[in-house]
Amino acid sequence: MSLDPARVLDLDPLLDDPKTRIVVCCGSGGVGKTTTAAALGLRAAERGRKVVVLTIDPARRLAQSMGIDSLDNTPRRVKGVEGSGELHAMMLDMKRTFDEIVEAHADSERAAVILANPFYQSLSAGFAGTQEYMAMEKLGQLRARDEWDLIVVDTPPSRSALDFLDAPKRLGSFLDGRLIRLLTAPAKLGGRAGMKFLNVGMSIMTGTLGKLLGGQLLKDVQTFVAAMDTTFGGFRTRADATYKLLQAPGTAFLVVAAPERDALREAAYFVERLAAEDMPFAGLVLNRVHGSGAAGLSAERALAAAEDLDSAAAEPAGSAAAENLDDSGIVDQGGGKAGLRNSPDTYGSSESPASETSAPDDGSPAATDRTAAPDSTTATDRTAATDSERSIDQLTAGLLRLHAERMQLLSREQRTRDRFAARHPEVAVAEVAALPGDVHDLVGLRDIGNRLAAHRPELPES
Repeated sequence: MSLDPARVLDLDPLLDDPKTRIVVCCGSGGVGKTTTAAALGLRAAERGRKVVVLTIDPARRLAQSMGIDSLDNTPRRVKGVEGSGELHAMMLDMKRTFDEIVEAHADSERAAVILANPFYQSLSAGFAGTQEYMAMEKLGQLRARDEWDLIVVDTPPSRSALDFLDAPKRLGSFLDGRLIRLLTAPAKLGGRAGMKFLNVGMSIMTGTLGKLLGGQLLKDVQTFVAAMDTTFGGFRTRADATYKLLQAPGTAFLVVAAPERDALREAAYFVERLAAEDMPFAGLVLNRVHGSGAAGLSAERALAAAEDLDSAAAEPAGSAAAENLDDSGIVDQGGGKAGLRNSPDTYGSSESPASETSAPDDGSPAATDRTAAPDSTTATDRTAATDSERSIDQLTAGLLRLHAERMQLLSREQRTRDRFAARHPEVAVAEVAALPGDVHDLVGLRDIGNRLAAHRPELPES
């Protein structure tokens, strides 16, 4: 089945709407989220909005495609944008964002103690969920500044929607919760009671966090908590505020996927989870969809024609294989060497068209030589023509097999998409064709944006 027109995702009205302040691109890794986010940001900017794109992609493709030497935690304006809008881009620096929170909520002396603490350094650099939490922290900071009309977020390459939606709450609960306070309890107790609490605390810490530091773990945690306890304890509060921001009407979630079974299964899970969390879901962007300019030629017919050509490679012109190709319109006979395949001048006569038009008079020496050795010249011409015919047949058969493989790929993609559509008929979809290479500049991003807004399905109708 083909896409219902009512289910084709129309992105321009979403980007143009001044009420749309945040667009979040989410999905599994490797499906083109970063490129999609950058293309949407560029398109919105060139349609008059002031946009910032926040990416968490470690490959730094966004910086390269936007002509920026490097991205960091500060939004940088992108040059070469057409139209009246502005485009800014930045890449999340997870540790730097955490440091900024410390510096914003502590005096210089206390901030220095926290920043130098080994437990804090491990926590800010690699604790599970920190990247997702800091992405939401940075989103909240950008939205609070009210400097941009639109914020486009490229979410972390999480393995599951649960990571993206739950990590901020998990980290906030950890930093504000009982676990941290339990680990500080031994310092306030003495004797056997203190050792008992110490053992309990270390057991929980080992089971929950794993090995972060070593023998100095408890002391470092106690120092960290003592330094931050009266300075900033509002991680959970900020996480809740950002979560509500994501649920607000001015936010739109786009799930990005490829037309592959695993990617669309993950996309279906994202869609269901967003609905369960009352997140404003806009639609699905289906990236890297393959198409064909000869979709009317099925894989079965292409393979059958290729087999006919293989079996007829040693046959003279005018064979059943060539006739079948002509009848089915598989090979274009209108020009090039293919137009000479069945020419009677080539294969029905001992003389080529060229020799006829330039033949010398019968009394010339050339005419005498031609008359003296007609058989050898004719045999050579026929051998060359047969070899040329075989080469063309082999090339055509190879192209037909490539086409058959492409049509089989299209068929798989279509079945996968149709299964998703049957499961989620309410989801609007925008399809983007697979490109021959990576996007590495604004021209490529602009092309992706145009394809996103083209309102046409890339997959053929079945």
